[in-house]
Order: sequence, then structure tokens, then C-alpha cells
Amino acid sequence: MKTKEDMMKMNSGCHDKELRGVEILHDPSLNKGTAFTALERDELGLHGLLPPRISSQKQQVEHVMYNVRRKPNNLERYLYLIGLQDRNEQLFYRALEDHLEELSPIVYTPTVGLACQEYSHIYRRPRGLFITRYDRGHIKDVLKNWPCRNVRVIVVTDGERILGLGDLGTNGMGIPVGKLSLYTACAGIDPSACLPVMIDVGTNNSELWSDPQYLGLPEPRLEDGAYDELIDEFMEAASEIFPQVMIQLEDFGNRNAFRLLARYQDQYCMFDDDIQGTASVALAGLYSALRMIKGKLTEQRILFFGAGEAALGIGSLVATAMINQGLPEEEAIGRCWFVDSKGLVVAGREDLAHHKRRFAHDFPFQRNLLDVVEAIRPTVIIGASGQPAAFTPEILAAMARLNERPIVFALSNPTSKSECTAEDAYRHTDGRAVFASGSPFPNVEQNGRTFVPGQANNVYIFPGVGLGVMAAEANRVTDEMFSAAAKCLDGQVSKDDFAQGRIFPPLARIREVSAAIALAVAKVAFARKLTAIAEPPNLPGYIRAKMYDPTYR
Repeated sequence: MKTKEDMMKMNSGCHDKELRGVEILHDPSLNKGTAFTALERDELGLHGLLPPRISSQKQQVEHVMYNVRRKPNNLERYLYLIGLQDRNEQLFYRALEDHLEELSPIVYTPTVGLACQEYSHIYRRPRGLFITRYDRGHIKDVLKNWPCRNVRVIVVTDGERILGLGDLGTNGMGIPVGKLSLYTACAGIDPSACLPVMIDVGTNNSELWSDPQYLGLPEPRLEDGAYDELIDEFMEAASEIFPQVMIQLEDFGNRNAFRLLARYQDQYCMFDDDIQGTASVALAGLYSALRMIKGKLTEQRILFFGAGEAALGIGSLVATAMINQGLPEEEAIGRCWFVDSKGLVVAGREDLAHHKRRFAHDFPFQRNLLDVVEAIRPTVIIGASGQPAAFTPEILAAMARLNERPIVFALSNPTSKSECTAEDAYRHTDGRAVFASGSPFPNVEQNGRTFVPGQANNVYIFPGVGLGVMAAEANRVTDEMFSAAAKCLDGQVSKDDFAQGRIFPPLARIREVSAAIALAVAKVAFARKLTAIAEPPNLPGYIRAKMYDPTYR
């Protein structure tokens, strides 16, 4: 039994101050609400501050789900859950972990997109750190204002390319908050070790300037040298203040994302989820799809609709995988084709950005996507464009005519930006498509069969990668880790999943999946000597012991 002294020394993980009474109820990491026992209420000065009936955490979760389901729309559900996170952290994560398939589309994509659009209008309580161009020269002081010192994961954005919604400025803070919630729910990263950061460098979305409710800087985006100096200072300061931190870049614009990744990946423990995480989950989906249809990766012709961070990241990792399977680099690159906003990416074009030139082939230019499909005759088509309904019935029918089992990935988020729906993919290919999307779609009835669409969600990758990096105390995050994560994720997909047309495991298994990926990532860190610690004799047990459990203590 806990003694009075033990209970008086409860702390939130960010401070060691002894708390009593309403102070405990106002600390979300300590508050258990109506689950405080009679003894705890007496000893902690809580008697009379709570309704008399004592609930179990299971009963509280049932109460949470009752309230979630009675809300009129997903935005109201989002607000309710964020409010719960602000009041009772353990209960929030217990509910999220126990009902992940139902709640993850609310705390993250697609609902988080709407929440970001409305962020300044629905703002209630600060979460995370906000850094602006005017903090240049003393970002370290701003970071020191964060109450927790054992920060292990930072998710940072500048709000320029929020999902498929574009430049939302400071309103994009909902993305780092949502991503870090998934780090905890899916991989057991302690919430006190997570820090969301918004670097507000202005916005080029002029509609936000004229919105009196907008909470960010109503001025044009900082660019060029001044922008680089600000991000440089942030990276250096964050790594100094939090020496074991892993930094995840999130939803930076194309013009900055590639070069910032190249600039920092050999200098800091960091990665870009839109480039590397998306690439890893898509490669895992390809591995599983090809296992399902008994195909070989080295024999595929892959057409990417979109040539931004996600598409080029996938293309690079897929080409590496082909090379590792024995293809010469030139042939591997030649099996990946890209269509950008102007048409097919070919060598004859003089308007190509540097990061597209590697995949510019000597081939006649085609502008229309259907013409590209007929000319290239791809076995796989992957959408990462943010262009809704771009995979028309004609394009899907052409894919079905050219392939017995066409692979169709419509990866753009949120749902409103998806290149096609699951129903369209199955209907226009006579149920023969192997389909995956970025946001969830409902099951589809086709020809007397029920299809369960796969969701190529980065949540299958980044939490496990973060857990592996944290457990191994790795000083870098490498492409090899994402390749290992993709292979591991493929191995988590069963024959039962294939029977339902699904190429990703159920989200209900995500903690198990994340632990497996963490093990694969940690093994890379130890094998490549990317850590100063020795590999524990029981590495799987060591990793699981690191995972936060939201069950009340």
C-alpha cells in the first residue's frame, strides 16, 4: 500500500514539486479524476473536491467514448478529446490506445486538417512552444521556458504545407500536437518527453492576414538567408538544451524540405516524415502488395502522380530497394516515373527543380495523366499530389486493362484531397485493384466480396522509428532505418489481412507493430555504431520496458 509520504511525492515528470488538492487536479499528468481512491482522496487533500462515486479507469474510458459518440461532428469530437488531454493525460491516452481505429481519424488525419484550418477560431489552451523570427538570437532562452528537460522527441513545423491544405501559418500547430499524441498512443513514448514546436516565420496566405482571429504573424514569410539562420539557430539550440532529442521536420514546403533534410541529416538526430516516413510506409505497402499478387519489386514500372516531398521520397527509397535487390542504379531509377503540375517529368524539360532531375528520363513529353498511363504502361500508380479525384474512372480502367492486379495508392491527405476513393478504385478495376490510401475509407462491397482498404498511414512508421532511436540512444536517423522499418512492417501483414484485400495490419495492433519496428531500427543503430551505449542482452525486453503505459498507477 502507498504511504502518505509516497503519494505526497507524486510528480508529473516535468517537476518534482509536491502537489496537493486542486494542484493535482489541475496537472493533467497526475489527475485521475473520479478514479482517485478513497485513501488517495484523504491523503492528497482531494476529499470533497470530486463527486463521491469512485470509477475505474475502464469505466472512465466508457464515459469518454459515450461523450465522443454523442458529439454532432468530428470537429466537436476533436475539441472534446483535446480538452481531455489537457485535463487527464493518462485517461486520454488510455482511451486513444484502446479505441485507436475510431479515434485516430479524429486526433489526426483527416479531422486534424479541419482543426488546423479553424485553429485560431477554436484556440483554448496553449500546447507546445511557439518561436518566431523575432526570437532570433535567443531561441535557447525560449526553449528553456519549457518545463520538461527530458525531451526526447520534437515535432516541428513552419506551417507552409499542412497536409494537402497549403500554407496555414501558425494554424498548423495542430499537426505537431497530433503527431506527438500518436507517438505516445502507438509506441509508448512518454508524453513528458514530447515537445511540439511551431516556428512562425509569417505566412503567404493573405486571407489569414485579414482574419482578426488569426493568432500568428500577419506578415509575408521569411525567406532565403534570414530563414536559414533562424532554422539553424533552432536546430543547434534544441540539440543543446535537449541533448538526447530526435527532431522530426513536419509539413515544410517543398522548397525547404529537401534542402533542410540534406543540410541537417548528417549533423543532428533528425528526419523529415513527409519525405522519409511516407517513403517507408509506401515501400512497406509495395512489399505487401507484391507478396499478395506474387510479383517482384524489380519488375515494376511505378508512376508517381505528384513530384513533391512525398512522391520523390518514395521514389528514392523504392529505387534503393531495387538496387539492393540486384538492379543496376540506372535501371532502378528508370523504373520510377513522375508527373508534376506541368506533366511528365522528362529530360527535355528545362523547368525542372534540381530534386526532380534524377528521375527525368529521355522520353516524349506528355501532359495529360491518362496519356501518360497509356504511354508508360505502369504496373503501379501512386498519388501524392493533393489533387482530389485525379485518378478518374478512365485512368483506373486503363490500369485494370494493362494489369491483371493493378496497384493503386491514393496517398494524399486529408480525405478530401485523395486521388480516388476506395470504392472508385475497386469499382473501376472490377475489384482487381490492390488499393491503399493516406486517409481511412470505409469497407467496400464489390461482386459479393467485402474489401477492407489499406491505410498507408505514416503512423505505422514514425512512432516505431522514434521508439527505436530513443531506446538505442542513437545520434542519427538514417535511410537504412526507414528501409528496415518498411521490411519489418511488411512482415506484420498476415494472410488473413490479404484475404480482406488489406496490405497493412489493423491499427488495433499498432503497439505490437511499433515495438517490432523499434527493434529493427535499434539493431541498425547498434550495428552501425550510431550510439555510445552497448546493446542490451535482451533488446526486445529493453525496448518494451521503455514504453509508457497510460494505466493509472
